[in-house]
Amino acid sequence: MSAKATQAVNALKAASVAHRLLEYDYDPDVDAIGMAAAAALGVEPSVLFKTLVSDVEGVGLVCAVIPSPARLDLKALAAAAGGKRAALADPKVAERVSGYVIGGISPLGMRKRLPTLIDASAGDLPEMIMNGGRRGLQIAAAPADIVRILGARLAPITVSK
Repeated sequence: MSAKATQAVNALKAASVAHRLLEYDYDPDVDAIGMAAAAALGVEPSVLFKTLVSDVEGVGLVCAVIPSPARLDLKALAAAAGGKRAALADPKVAERVSGYVIGGISPLGMRKRLPTLIDASAGDLPEMIMNGGRRGLQIAAAPADIVRILGARLAPITVSK
């Protein structure tokens, strides 16, 4: 497979961020895309992060980046974002705002830049892996670099499954 440049990859290159591209065979029939990607790549699921677009009352759309095995804590997300309540955005809204399709949504290079919160657990990792902007492509990079180029904040926004 060749790693065709995506907006996410281009964003990292433009910011001169060291990164690795990881490709795998995407299976559209799996329920937990992040967990399947971690298994296909042979990496610990807790280092592979999924991107969720949420609607936070009083704030608007927010990008949440959390470890694949974790569940988004909507109350914690709302509080961290400075809003009242949060709910996952409709998938069509997430696709329209991000410019990516479900299963390929990356926090990097989104069509519309959203306030981004990354689960605090990323701060303990030397490298985190996230979607590269298309199904079957993941990007590995240092969390500090990702936080910097996204203007993101680390916050405890998950509950364990």
